[in-house]
Amino acid sequence: MSSLPGLWPLAGIAIVVIGFAIRANPLAVVVAAAFGSGLGAGLGPVEVVAALGKAFHQNRYVSVPWLALPVIGLMERAGLQEQARRLIARTRAATAPRILILYLALRQVSAALGLVQVAGHAQTVRPLLAPMAEAAAARDDPAITPEARDRVKAMAAATDNVGLFFGEDIFIAIASILLIKGVLEAAGILVQPLQLSVWAIPTALAAFMVHGLRLVRLGRRQ
Repeated sequence: MSSLPGLWPLAGIAIVVIGFAIRANPLAVVVAAAFGSGLGAGLGPVEVVAALGKAFHQNRYVSVPWLALPVIGLMERAGLQEQARRLIARTRAATAPRILILYLALRQVSAALGLVQVAGHAQTVRPLLAPMAEAAAARDDPAITPEARDRVKAMAAATDNVGLFFGEDIFIAIASILLIKGVLEAAGILVQPLQLSVWAIPTALAAFMVHGLRLVRLGRRQ
Protein backbone atom coordinates (compact mmCIF):
# COMPACT_ATOMS: atom_id res chain seq x y z
CA MET A 1 0.00 0.00 0.00
CA SER A 2 2.92 2.34 0.66
CA SER A 3 3.80 2.21 -3.04
CA LEU A 4 0.38 3.41 -4.16
CA PRO A 5 1.09 7.16 -3.74
CA GLY A 6 3.96 6.80 -6.20
CA LEU A 7 1.60 5.37 -8.80
CA TRP A 8 -0.79 8.32 -8.92
CA PRO A 9 1.14 10.06 -11.74
CA LEU A 10 0.28 7.02 -13.88
CA ALA A 11 -3.43 7.81 -13.59
CA GLY A 12 -3.25 9.44 -17.00
CA ILE A 13 -2.56 6.06 -18.61
CA ALA A 14 -5.72 4.58 -17.11
CA ILE A 15 -7.72 7.61 -18.26
CA VAL A 16 -6.42 7.22 -21.82
CA VAL A 17 -7.24 3.50 -21.89
CA ILE A 18 -10.74 4.00 -20.49
CA GLY A 19 -11.43 7.05 -22.65
CA PHE A 20 -10.50 5.33 -25.89
CA ALA A 21 -12.31 2.16 -24.82
CA ILE A 22 -15.60 4.07 -24.46
CA ARG A 23 -14.79 6.07 -27.63
CA ALA A 24 -14.81 9.43 -25.94
CA ASN A 25 -13.58 12.56 -27.66
CA PRO A 26 -9.79 12.09 -28.12
CA LEU A 27 -8.98 15.71 -27.27
CA ALA A 28 -11.02 15.54 -24.07
CA VAL A 29 -9.36 12.23 -23.16
CA VAL A 30 -5.85 13.63 -23.64
CA VAL A 31 -6.60 16.75 -21.59
CA ALA A 32 -8.21 14.67 -18.84
CA ALA A 33 -5.20 12.34 -18.83
CA ALA A 34 -2.85 15.31 -18.52
CA PHE A 35 -4.79 16.64 -15.54
CA GLY A 36 -4.96 13.17 -14.00
CA SER A 37 -1.21 12.65 -14.19
CA GLY A 38 -0.43 16.25 -13.21
CA LEU A 39 -2.68 16.28 -10.17
CA GLY A 40 -1.42 12.83 -9.22
CA ALA A 41 2.12 14.16 -9.32
CA GLY A 42 1.22 16.99 -6.95
CA LEU A 43 0.85 19.79 -9.46
CA GLY A 44 -1.92 22.34 -9.18
CA PRO A 45 -4.45 23.03 -11.96
CA VAL A 46 -2.59 26.19 -13.02
CA GLU A 47 0.70 24.30 -13.19
CA VAL A 48 -0.90 21.58 -15.33
CA VAL A 49 -2.27 24.17 -17.76
CA ALA A 50 1.15 25.84 -17.87
CA ALA A 51 2.81 22.51 -18.65
CA LEU A 52 0.31 21.85 -21.44
CA GLY A 53 0.92 25.30 -22.87
CA LYS A 54 4.68 24.84 -22.74
CA ALA A 55 4.48 21.45 -24.50
CA PHE A 56 2.21 22.88 -27.18
CA HIS A 57 4.55 25.84 -27.71
CA GLN A 58 7.66 23.67 -27.98
CA ASN A 59 5.99 21.19 -30.36
CA ARG A 60 3.63 23.52 -32.18
CA TYR A 61 4.89 22.33 -35.58
CA VAL A 62 3.16 19.01 -34.86
CA SER A 63 -0.19 20.81 -34.65
CA VAL A 64 0.22 22.84 -37.83
CA PRO A 65 -1.58 20.27 -40.05
CA TRP A 66 -4.65 20.52 -37.81
CA LEU A 67 -5.04 24.15 -38.83
CA ALA A 68 -5.82 23.01 -42.37
CA LEU A 69 -8.59 20.62 -41.35
CA PRO A 70 -11.31 23.30 -40.89
CA VAL A 71 -10.53 24.63 -44.37
CA ILE A 72 -10.72 21.14 -45.83
CA GLY A 73 -14.02 20.56 -44.03
CA LEU A 74 -15.51 23.75 -45.48
CA MET A 75 -14.32 22.86 -48.98
CA GLU A 76 -15.78 19.37 -48.66
CA ARG A 77 -19.07 20.78 -47.41
CA ALA A 78 -19.11 23.09 -50.44
CA GLY A 79 -18.84 20.14 -52.82
CA LEU A 80 -15.14 19.37 -53.16
CA GLN A 81 -15.72 15.62 -53.58
CA GLU A 82 -18.51 16.14 -56.13
CA GLN A 83 -16.33 18.45 -58.23
CA ALA A 84 -13.47 15.94 -58.12
CA ARG A 85 -15.82 13.16 -59.26
CA ARG A 86 -17.16 15.28 -62.14
CA LEU A 87 -13.66 16.13 -63.29
CA ILE A 88 -12.57 12.51 -63.38
CA ALA A 89 -15.81 11.38 -65.04
CA ARG A 90 -15.00 13.68 -67.99
CA THR A 91 -11.38 12.49 -68.28
CA ARG A 92 -11.31 9.09 -69.92
CA ALA A 93 -7.53 8.71 -69.61
CA ALA A 94 -7.70 9.06 -65.82
CA THR A 95 -8.25 5.48 -64.65
CA ALA A 96 -8.19 4.48 -61.00
CA PRO A 97 -4.78 2.71 -61.24
CA ARG A 98 -3.21 5.67 -63.07
CA ILE A 99 -4.51 8.17 -60.54
CA LEU A 100 -3.22 6.12 -57.61
CA ILE A 101 0.16 5.38 -59.22
CA LEU A 102 0.67 9.08 -59.94
CA TYR A 103 -0.23 9.94 -56.36
CA LEU A 104 2.12 7.21 -55.09
CA ALA A 105 5.01 8.76 -57.03
CA LEU A 106 4.21 12.27 -55.81
CA ARG A 107 3.82 11.07 -52.22
CA GLN A 108 7.15 9.26 -52.23
CA VAL A 109 9.03 12.16 -53.81
CA SER A 110 7.54 14.75 -51.45
CA ALA A 111 8.22 12.53 -48.42
CA ALA A 112 11.80 11.99 -49.61
CA LEU A 113 12.19 15.79 -49.57
CA GLY A 114 10.89 15.96 -45.99
CA LEU A 115 7.44 17.28 -46.94
CA VAL A 116 5.56 14.61 -45.01
CA GLN A 117 2.66 16.88 -44.04
CA VAL A 118 1.76 18.24 -47.49
CA ALA A 119 -0.59 15.30 -48.05
CA GLY A 120 -2.27 12.62 -45.97
CA HIS A 121 -5.49 10.80 -45.23
CA ALA A 122 -7.41 13.75 -43.82
CA GLN A 123 -6.24 16.47 -46.16
CA THR A 124 -5.87 14.52 -49.45
CA VAL A 125 -7.10 10.93 -49.48
CA ARG A 126 -10.61 11.38 -48.11
CA PRO A 127 -11.61 14.65 -49.82
CA LEU A 128 -9.82 14.16 -53.16
CA LEU A 129 -7.93 10.96 -53.93
CA ALA A 130 -10.51 8.36 -52.90
CA PRO A 131 -13.47 10.14 -54.62
CA MET A 132 -11.42 10.59 -57.80
CA ALA A 133 -10.31 6.95 -57.89
CA GLU A 134 -13.84 5.76 -57.08
CA ALA A 135 -15.33 7.96 -59.82
CA ALA A 136 -12.84 6.61 -62.37
CA ALA A 137 -13.62 3.02 -61.39
CA ALA A 138 -17.39 3.66 -61.57
CA ARG A 139 -17.04 5.34 -64.98
CA ASP A 140 -15.11 2.39 -66.41
CA ASP A 141 -17.47 -0.14 -64.79
CA PRO A 142 -21.04 1.19 -64.40
CA ALA A 143 -22.01 -2.08 -62.68
CA ILE A 144 -19.36 -1.73 -59.99
CA THR A 145 -20.34 -3.36 -56.71
CA PRO A 146 -20.21 -1.71 -53.26
CA GLU A 147 -17.43 -4.14 -52.34
CA ALA A 148 -15.38 -2.99 -55.33
CA ARG A 149 -15.94 0.65 -54.37
CA ASP A 150 -14.70 -0.07 -50.85
CA ARG A 151 -11.68 -1.86 -52.32
CA VAL A 152 -10.77 1.22 -54.35
CA LYS A 153 -11.12 3.48 -51.28
CA ALA A 154 -8.98 1.13 -49.20
CA MET A 155 -6.32 1.04 -51.90
CA ALA A 156 -6.29 4.85 -52.00
CA ALA A 157 -5.56 4.90 -48.26
CA ALA A 158 -2.94 2.16 -48.64
CA THR A 159 -1.24 4.14 -51.42
CA ASP A 160 -0.75 7.09 -49.11
CA ASN A 161 0.65 4.80 -46.40
CA VAL A 162 3.13 3.11 -48.75
CA GLY A 163 4.28 6.37 -50.33
CA LEU A 164 4.88 8.06 -46.98
CA PHE A 165 6.38 5.09 -45.15
CA PHE A 166 8.97 4.19 -47.77
CA GLY A 167 9.63 7.73 -48.96
CA GLU A 168 10.31 9.50 -45.68
CA ASP A 169 13.34 7.34 -44.83
CA ILE A 170 15.19 8.88 -47.79
CA PHE A 171 15.06 12.25 -46.02
CA ILE A 172 18.13 12.50 -43.82
CA ALA A 173 16.55 14.54 -41.01
CA ILE A 174 13.50 12.38 -40.26
CA ALA A 175 12.71 10.81 -36.91
CA SER A 176 12.78 7.25 -38.28
CA ILE A 177 16.36 7.66 -39.54
CA LEU A 178 17.48 8.98 -36.15
CA LEU A 179 15.70 6.08 -34.42
CA ILE A 180 17.40 3.50 -36.65
CA LYS A 181 20.77 5.16 -36.05
CA GLY A 182 20.23 5.09 -32.29
CA VAL A 183 19.20 1.42 -32.26
CA LEU A 184 22.20 0.40 -34.38
CA GLU A 185 24.60 2.40 -32.24
CA ALA A 186 23.21 0.71 -29.13
CA ALA A 187 24.11 -2.60 -30.79
CA GLY A 188 27.63 -1.39 -31.54
CA ILE A 189 27.04 -0.63 -35.22
CA LEU A 190 28.12 2.88 -36.17
CA VAL A 191 26.42 4.34 -39.25
CA GLN A 192 25.83 7.83 -40.54
CA PRO A 193 22.31 9.11 -41.29
CA LEU A 194 23.34 9.71 -44.92
CA GLN A 195 24.21 6.03 -45.31
CA LEU A 196 20.78 5.02 -44.04
CA SER A 197 19.08 7.50 -46.37
CA VAL A 198 20.99 6.23 -49.41
CA TRP A 199 20.16 2.62 -48.65
CA ALA A 200 16.50 3.54 -48.24
CA ILE A 201 16.30 4.45 -51.95
CA PRO A 202 16.32 0.83 -53.28
CA THR A 203 13.67 -0.08 -50.72
CA ALA A 204 11.49 2.83 -51.81
CA LEU A 205 11.85 1.86 -55.48
CA ALA A 206 10.97 -1.74 -54.68
CA ALA A 207 7.93 -0.61 -52.70
CA PHE A 208 6.85 1.56 -55.62
CA MET A 209 7.10 -1.36 -58.05
CA VAL A 210 5.29 -3.82 -55.77
CA HIS A 211 2.46 -1.47 -54.90
CA GLY A 212 2.27 -0.28 -58.51
CA LEU A 213 1.65 -3.87 -59.59
CA ARG A 214 -1.07 -4.15 -56.94
CA LEU A 215 -2.72 -1.06 -58.38
CA VAL A 216 -2.56 -2.48 -61.91
CA ARG A 217 -4.20 -5.66 -60.66
CA LEU A 218 -6.85 -3.54 -58.98
CA GLY A 219 -7.77 -2.09 -62.38
CA ARG A 220 -8.03 -5.54 -63.93
CA ARG A 221 -10.36 -6.74 -61.17
CA GLN A 222 -12.90 -3.97 -61.84
